[in-house]
Amino acid sequence: MTGTRQAGDRRLARRWTLLPGFLVLGALFLPPSTVGTAGPTVKGETFITAETGGLLHIEAGECFTDPAYSPEAAEVVVLYTPCEEQAANQSYGFVHAPDGEWDPAALATFAWESCRRGFDSNWSGESASGLAFYPVMPTRETWDDGDRDVMCAVYSPEGPMNGSALPLAKW
Repeated sequence: MTGTRQAGDRRLARRWTLLPGFLVLGALFLPPSTVGTAGPTVKGETFITAETGGLLHIEAGECFTDPAYSPEAAEVVVLYTPCEEQAANQSYGFVHAPDGEWDPAALATFAWESCRRGFDSNWSGESASGLAFYPVMPTRETWDDGDRDVMCAVYSPEGPMNGSALPLAKW
């Protein structure tokens, strides 16, 4: 009787061992809208940095992807994406941080305050509804190389944007 019980215990243990693999495999077949929908996305000053591949190709007003690993580049990159193709982010300006010693706390304060002013001047009231912003800051390494530029980016915490988020110029 103990031999039968031990064999049954091993089969049960094997089933439990395989369960995580089945769950991961099953998640691959779920519709994208059901995977990772824990709530709105929050992007901060470390979400993308000046060292993220592809970032230097993004100009003010242009849209781009969230960072993802690119096998071709063998690194994490962002890619320019036409805003009409439901991009994840849009650059709305650059600010130049003052020269000085590397001070990440002071740089973060400067970046958030500067990008907040730019956000508030572009979007107010109803036009700001559903949008958030974040700064893309220099890193210690890029700072040491003379980089003082902070990119300000707008995004929708609920997912990709439908076209450009920038308001039309009022004539």
